[in-house]
Amino acid sequence: MGDHTHVHGPGHEHGGGHAGHSHGVSADADRRWLGIALGLITVFMAGEVAVGIMAQSLALISDAAHMLTDAVSIVLALIAMRLAARPARGGFTYGLKRAEILSAQANGLTLLLLGAWLAYEAVRRLIDPPEVEGGLVFGTALAGIVVNIAAAWCISRANRSSLNVEGAYQHILNDLFAFIGTAVAGLIVLLTGFARADAIATLVVVALMGKAGYGLLRESGRIFLEAAPADVDPDALGDKLVAQPAVVEVHDLHVWQITSGQSALSAHVLVEPGGDCHAVRRALEELLQHDYGITHTTLQVDHTPEQVLQVALAGEGAGGAAHCEDPHGPIHRDGPHKH
Repeated sequence: MGDHTHVHGPGHEHGGGHAGHSHGVSADADRRWLGIALGLITVFMAGEVAVGIMAQSLALISDAAHMLTDAVSIVLALIAMRLAARPARGGFTYGLKRAEILSAQANGLTLLLLGAWLAYEAVRRLIDPPEVEGGLVFGTALAGIVVNIAAAWCISRANRSSLNVEGAYQHILNDLFAFIGTAVAGLIVLLTGFARADAIATLVVVALMGKAGYGLLRESGRIFLEAAPADVDPDALGDKLVAQPAVVEVHDLHVWQITSGQSALSAHVLVEPGGDCHAVRRALEELLQHDYGITHTTLQVDHTPEQVLQVALAGEGAGGAAHCEDPHGPIHRDGPHKH
């Protein structure tokens, strides 16, 4: 009977909080502040579309389109909060935490599609600029700056340790910069009559939308493809684990994200004969939590078969196959080895 452990770490308690995921305010307070920000944005967005049509300003309409994505991001954050709070059940063993990632993909795609349409319209207006009411554009953009500052303040009162809330907050800050650009364009049109400034400001907004949309699609795509978190190098992590006392080999090492900000790790760890498997497991879990913030860990810890130990000490290449017929990923041993 082998000494085999396959357990969750001490930081993986159901019903309690994980380290690094504490909430500064209650979920109800989060929803209230997000709801106030959503109301401000929605009311102003409707007025901005009307003024944009009256002033023939594409910059104002593009800002309104960007505000629409702000509103959508807040709505999705509110929905994801409710879904993520549901307990895991049935076939959804992680619960519905990845609803946030689905919403990020939808939000990113919307930003890119709106940006493509606005870029086309902006180029058309650069070629044949219409008459733009600079005064209306300038005044509305100033009002937009005030509304965005108020909305950003509301969201900052919510729990920004939640990636949902932080994403909505960054969206609104992005929109604030767009309104500043539109105000500058409106002032230029008002003082000089240079109507193309409106289309140029639109292209600036499009660039911001493209950057934000691409970032959302890239990060959510990494999570769907089970890639390691962007700030974790699995090879370096494996080398660090195998350098711990009594550890001979680490293989089948997988590190991925359940959702944004929640990483998980599993690995098969071989310990030298006579070593304390339970003590090694606890030490590795503490290292992962302290150095990488990973609290969702599943470590299978076994004593090393003699033939694997001999291969490891000899520094040969593929000795892991002696213990696992088909090891998944690189085999980490103390000393030089291939990745």
